[in-house]
Amino acid sequence: MITVENIKKKFGKLVVLNGIDLTLKKGECIALIGPNGCGKTTLMKIILGMVMADSGSILVNNESITKSELYKQHIGYMPQIGRYPQNMTIGQIIDMVKGIRNEKKPLDEELYKAYELDKLLDKKMSTLSGGTMQKVSAVLSFLFNPSILILDEPTAGLDPIAAEILKQKIIKEKGNGKLIIITSHLLSELDDMVSEIIFMQEGNIIFHQAVSALKESTQTAKISSAILQILKNK
Repeated sequence: MITVENIKKKFGKLVVLNGIDLTLKKGECIALIGPNGCGKTTLMKIILGMVMADSGSILVNNESITKSELYKQHIGYMPQIGRYPQNMTIGQIIDMVKGIRNEKKPLDEELYKAYELDKLLDKKMSTLSGGTMQKVSAVLSFLFNPSILILDEPTAGLDPIAAEILKQKIIKEKGNGKLIIITSHLLSELDDMVSEIIFMQEGNIIFHQAVSALKESTQTAKISSAILQILKNK
């Protein structure tokens, strides 16, 4: 579904991505993790077309992302911090994004209903708590039923119930055959959701493994324990 081929990126003299190669398939929920500054956010932004790579290529559904912007119609993106016009209401934001996307297929309103945003449509973005802002971002990322979801620290700022609702939605959509890419610093929340782990460090892929194989090779029950064991042995 997404093929990353020899992607390199520098900011000045700083090497951020050092020849990244990845194949990401539908029906997988993949955690992209690593220390701050490892390059994971830059990689996601390159896939989204928000940052240009210095070299290499990215294919989405076998089409180069440099040939057309249409591939973005297949992607739902949830940023870590949503930035919206502060003078607009939740309802206006949703209507604006609907107008921009101009999708003809049925909308996925499951999160919209679960988070009861219909009761908050008149609230201005400037008045929202961080958690409510995250709910808006989550709703928008899933709303157009994309086949690829890129979720940057999706549960950050959410209360435990809202976070669990989102986690169950992620698990459901993985089961529906979607490709889901998640970044998270909370390894404990990944155990029930993800099927593969990509660990990055200093612009390189340290390992890309199925969670089942990772746990089996390290004889551990949790992702966090498995990763710590691998890193200790490097």
